[in-house]
Amino acid sequence: MRTDRLWPFLAGVFVLGIFVLFHGQATARATEERSADREAITSVITAQQSAWNRGDVDAFLTGYWRSPELTFSGSSGVARGWDGVLARYKRNYPDRAAMGQLDFSNLEIRFLGPDAALVLGHWHLKREKGDVGGVFTLVWQRFPDGWKIIHDHTSAVAEQK
Repeated sequence: MRTDRLWPFLAGVFVLGIFVLFHGQATARATEERSADREAITSVITAQQSAWNRGDVDAFLTGYWRSPELTFSGSSGVARGWDGVLARYKRNYPDRAAMGQLDFSNLEIRFLGPDAALVLGHWHLKREKGDVGGVFTLVWQRFPDGWKIIHDHTSAVAEQK
């Protein structure tokens, strides 16, 4: 091979090697960041479950965006704003017996961008007056103080026997 053809070939191999090296490092960094985000979101959900099971609705709601723009969609319609969502929870779950013991399961976290995620899952309340459960979809946004739920759509689903 002539020298005048060898240099462009070697330069191309060098550039390709640099690209592969940096792309691999960027991919590893992105995977680590997603892992940290996944852990942060899961931590909020776990704290919510614990707060609920203590009967502390106010602590349960710390996972939600404290904003008039927060929305919650459920069988009784749409609640708007953090105060509206809090009022809905307190109206529907006025005491420990109504709250029961909450269990979240089958969580699926999908990232929609660097600061947005969608979480799908199941919920189940074990109560003396009868168990109830269903599915939920949570839209999350990353804020300077961490990941918060900006929209919650929860539906009750009858147990299939």
